[in-house]
Amino acid sequence: MADRLEERLIAETGLAARVAAIVEPVIEDLGYRLVRVKISSQNGTTLQVMAERADGTMSVEGCEAVSRAISPALDVDDPMPTAYNLEVSSPGIDRPLVRPADFIRWAGHEAKVEMARPVGARKRFRGFVRGIEGDDALIELPDAQPGTDPIARLPLEDIGEARLMLTDDLIRDSLRRGTAPSAEGAEETIEDEAAEDETIESEDEAEGPASEDNDNFPSSKE
Repeated sequence: MADRLEERLIAETGLAARVAAIVEPVIEDLGYRLVRVKISSQNGTTLQVMAERADGTMSVEGCEAVSRAISPALDVDDPMPTAYNLEVSSPGIDRPLVRPADFIRWAGHEAKVEMARPVGARKRFRGFVRGIEGDDALIELPDAQPGTDPIARLPLEDIGEARLMLTDDLIRDSLRRGTAPSAEGAEETIEDEAAEDETIESEDEAEGPASEDNDNFPSSKE
């Protein structure tokens, strides 16, 4: 049961899946775990690898260690067809929820969930995480109609994307748990610039917190 709770719900597809298959065992050998692989056209082509320790923490030193370990593996397997920037980062405070256990760990906090398959006629849900029940994530909906069950039961296997909403309560809880970034308001990020047949040079760089538009985040099951 414990192993099932820690399995990633959202699997990458296409090129991102190839990258995940290469880097995940390397990351696990270091004592970390993969959160997400994402490829975007930001600053040319950016390959983002998000990782953390089992307790949800991730330091700048951890990002550096992961970056140093996965760069040679990516050079050997060479999955990327073009030059790219490698970005290794922590999940941040408004983190994605990618494992069933994440819905237990962060119960009580507000999240936004987009389903790969609709539940009823609805694909987007925003409310308070209330854990899991069987194979469903439980989200309490503030906008539930009077007389209806305010708890949405969302099949875990059908979740396309889920992310915590940045709130004062979440920031306080993250600080208490020690999962907040070490620099105030910063997300630990290490960026490498990489190209085919070129040596990767690492630089430490602290970025501001992610500012994705949560109303428009992509589904990883598309």
